[in-house]
Amino acid sequence: MQSLVVAQSISDIGSIKVDNLSDAQVEQLVKRAESSGMNEQQLISMARERGMPAQEISKLQQRISAIRSGRGASNNQGQGNLVKGRQVEGMEMGEDMSFEDIRNQDPFRNLTPKEKKIFGYTLFHNKELNFNPSLNIPTPQNYTIGGGDQLLIDIYGASSQSYDLQVSPEGRILVPNVGSIQVGGSSIASATARIKTALTRIYSGLGGSNPNVFMELRLGNIRTVSIAMAGELTNPGNYTLPSFASPFNALFAAGGPNENGSFRHIQVYRDSKLLTEIDVYDFLVNGENTANITLKDNDVIIVPPVRNRVEIVGPVRREGLFEVKSGETIAEIIAFAGGFKSEAYKERLTVTRKTGAELKVEDVDAANYQAFMPQDGDLYRVGQILNRFENRVQISGALMRPGTFALQEGMTLTQLIAKAEGLREDAFLNRATLYRTKADFSLEILPVDISAVVNGNAEDVILRREDVLNIPSIYDLREEYYIKISGEVNKPGAFAFGENMKVADMVLKAGGFKESASASQIEIARRVKNDISGKLAEIIRIDISKDLEINGSNSDVILEPFDHVIVRRSPGFQRERLVRVEGEVFYPGEYALANANEKISDVLIRAGGLNQFAYAKGATLIRKNEFYNAPSENEIKTQNLTSVKENIARDSLDRTEFDKILLERIDDKIAERGGDQANKKGGLISDDFRRQTIQTIAERDSGDVEIKTMEMVGINLQAILENPGGANDLILQEGDVISIPKELQTVRMRGEVLYPTTARYRSNSGFKNYVSRAGGFTDRSRKGRSYVVYANGDVQRTKKVLFFNFYPHIEPGAEIIVPPKPDKEPMSAQAWIGIGTSLATLALLINNLTQ
Repeated sequence: MQSLVVAQSISDIGSIKVDNLSDAQVEQLVKRAESSGMNEQQLISMARERGMPAQEISKLQQRISAIRSGRGASNNQGQGNLVKGRQVEGMEMGEDMSFEDIRNQDPFRNLTPKEKKIFGYTLFHNKELNFNPSLNIPTPQNYTIGGGDQLLIDIYGASSQSYDLQVSPEGRILVPNVGSIQVGGSSIASATARIKTALTRIYSGLGGSNPNVFMELRLGNIRTVSIAMAGELTNPGNYTLPSFASPFNALFAAGGPNENGSFRHIQVYRDSKLLTEIDVYDFLVNGENTANITLKDNDVIIVPPVRNRVEIVGPVRREGLFEVKSGETIAEIIAFAGGFKSEAYKERLTVTRKTGAELKVEDVDAANYQAFMPQDGDLYRVGQILNRFENRVQISGALMRPGTFALQEGMTLTQLIAKAEGLREDAFLNRATLYRTKADFSLEILPVDISAVVNGNAEDVILRREDVLNIPSIYDLREEYYIKISGEVNKPGAFAFGENMKVADMVLKAGGFKESASASQIEIARRVKNDISGKLAEIIRIDISKDLEINGSNSDVILEPFDHVIVRRSPGFQRERLVRVEGEVFYPGEYALANANEKISDVLIRAGGLNQFAYAKGATLIRKNEFYNAPSENEIKTQNLTSVKENIARDSLDRTEFDKILLERIDDKIAERGGDQANKKGGLISDDFRRQTIQTIAERDSGDVEIKTMEMVGINLQAILENPGGANDLILQEGDVISIPKELQTVRMRGEVLYPTTARYRSNSGFKNYVSRAGGFTDRSRKGRSYVVYANGDVQRTKKVLFFNFYPHIEPGAEIIVPPKPDKEPMSAQAWIGIGTSLATLALLINNLTQ
């Protein structure tokens, strides 16, 4: 049966017994299915169609799933190639891994599930074990010499000589100058005495009470013996083994007993007589090698069929099938199984026994383990202890050591509290809850007045098994108190509430005021309680100095839980705002705005005005738009402090104690983070809303779009210089860049022209003249939509009057853009048919109306 899958085609799957297949044979079945283009589900469907019983199909699915998991994480997808995506010993297996790649992970992979369960079976199939006899040992004195052995005789002392002699088939050795000596059948000790006596004739110093010549006999190459292995063996036959071999060596060579072979009655016959009987369990259980005999030529080892075999399952150290000798009891079986596990119920075993006509069940109590006799085919089931506690009580909440404790007879609630080392100071004493499990496993809740019970004013409660007492903390029964501070402080946020806390204490917790703080405009927003008039908050104003001294009538205000302290920004505080002037001015660079309404002309005056190379018409204002992510005040401060730190670190040789302390303070400041409105990114909330709106519309209409954070603003610098402060003179904003180029002498053509290029500016050339320099318009050009981008950023488009195009004038540095015509999809045949049908219908209608 085990070779069925190997020998027959996959179409015979209906007759397979899964329990008789080794893992390797299941693998071969799966590989045959894969080579036929089937996945696991298709293989199972085929097995069902071929008549495989449902129980066998379930076993096959379990075996395939176990093989796919390969002792690692399982792959439960059940589709596609069965060997993809497995893990073995934490190693991810890719598409190229096959069943052979995980074979070496299990030394017993070729065994069937039943063979693996037989106790002792794996001993002879473990590739890591080797029972070959060791030949690198001293010559044993009880070794029996036989024909074919090589004897090495060393003479040393007053005389020196060596002999290398071969034992003849008749058991003799021929010693030069001495003659033939019979050694066959003798032990090494007997042969040594016999050879020494013979050699005394030529080495007189060997004899006497005071010899001066010595002899040593040792084995060289040993002979081999032929052993017959018969009975229930994996590979019975004749085996040639070294003469040192023991029965274990012979059993290992023959693959050990097979599935039906006995492990406890292995018989060794010599000269047609029973020499000994070997019990492998002695070696497996007790480490005793009762078969420590040396085999001889023509010895016969017979493995009879197993006589009595029982199975034990459940929480024991070794589940499996065990062979039982006559007179052994359940106690011996439990010993063979390695004893009970800690979770085993040891007081009783359940036995399923075959009576010859039917099955029956017997219970064996622990007191009868030594007396109950097993029978062949018995199945012993070991139960598990109940997942419950017989004497557990628990206490939780506001105690010094809450936890689980052992329930003692008559134990009370106060004794349990004492075991938990008493109540904590924050314990809520008016009411606790005792959760009690009733006999029907329903939950009962008993309220307890802890204060009265502890003080003896109420009756103490007798505890029961699985009682759980919970004593809450006073803080568990109220909202967690905190106070919030926001605005112009260094570390805004929420802080734990403390009694008798004042605003000055809160400012200290928040790291003090910022330079921008207005100490005279501090507000406390306090929650309103029990007021139905519609009032939302009580506002308390406090004046406090930079030294945290509170002045005025509210100097004694004590903060309450959930108060919100708001520190306003001083109206006179302004951070410097920078603009840049670049290009053809006398003093280009960054300029700080002197006031909020400073204009382009004011900054150009500070920059020394335009130089002789400037091209005023090409001047441009570059401005950051709402998409520019301006740094927050904290980020600007961090950048500046980091620069200070780097400069101090650069002068490490001259670093003073002040520098060291300053570095520590800077590191602490850099690590701080703020989170309120004062520390948001630069700009207004309206800018954020506008940015999000524009971005949402752009993504809805055009999908992914590239949004620029800076844009050009067209300015007329000539008009600004002629009329400073006029309508053309714009008020500058932080980050603006005024760019004034040199005189420009080119015009660029782009878009739908034949050869986009850049041409030299000519004062008397018009729009079409420059387009002609680029080869003229293409067939796809949309002339009426052409436009010009001037050097200062202004844009003018072509104007159309009737059928005539009036193109913009051209200035130095301008760029001509000719857009393409929109793509038009050709009308389909159905559209033409629809138009024709509509026209025909219209013609018929007109004809009918005119009649």
